[in-house]
Amino acid sequence: MRAWIFAPLLWLVALPAWADARMTVLVDLLELREAAAILSDEGQAHAETLHQDMLGGQGGPGWELQVESIHDPERMVEAVRRALEETMSPSAVEDAIDFYTTELGGRIVALENAARAAITEREVEQIARANYGVLAGENDPRLALIRRLITSADMVDRNVSTALNSNFQFLRGMRDGGALEDSDEDLLSEIGGDLDAVTEDTSVWAHAYMLLAYHPLSDAEIQRYAAFSETDAGGALNRALFDGFGHAYEDISYALGRAVALNMVAENL
Repeated sequence: MRAWIFAPLLWLVALPAWADARMTVLVDLLELREAAAILSDEGQAHAETLHQDMLGGQGGPGWELQVESIHDPERMVEAVRRALEETMSPSAVEDAIDFYTTELGGRIVALENAARAAITEREVEQIARANYGVLAGENDPRLALIRRLITSADMVDRNVSTALNSNFQFLRGMRDGGALEDSDEDLLSEIGGDLDAVTEDTSVWAHAYMLLAYHPLSDAEIQRYAAFSETDAGGALNRALFDGFGHAYEDISYALGRAVALNMVAENL
């Protein structure tokens, strides 16, 4: 009898471990560590621009260590994993795993990461934007599929929200570091004035990036991807990815703004 009494308890204890293992499978299939490494490199390049523009390139080794710590890719992966765990049901996780274990799912992940790494180069981004500009005025079937993907993921609005929130957190970090005295209302007002420009630029960038990423795929393959994105599992996955990366970007932006401010204040002492 004791074995039967303890068996349900053992089963209940095993469930979280099983769910954790399946989430690890999904994280690996999505190649989140590779994506985070690409975004970390991108962020550090942006930080170097700030270093030159706002600190006159005088931050030194201390600045470099701060920037590297702030853009820790493993911390970014942890933020996204938490969002996946909070957003996706076990059945949604299984549906996502089923899609990304296919040959097409694996190719999509690889193409997205490769395109994200490539588009960080200014010349590549300019070419991608120009390509979209050519197609934007035409009734192009490939562009229609890309728009379907963007719409299903609410990609433009979510990216705009992330960008504005990150800008706000950067300015908050600068204020908390002693370089600004503006209130939250002042900061929000300043950022809100950029909404239209940020929305337009984000829309162009999203179309350009996705046209670049999915160029090797056939229309039928993109249709299959769009169909998955429109399922409950695909929607939950997209929400979790945006939430996770969005929170990570906000934390990074705040820490970077504060680091810039502290270095500026130190220079003036």
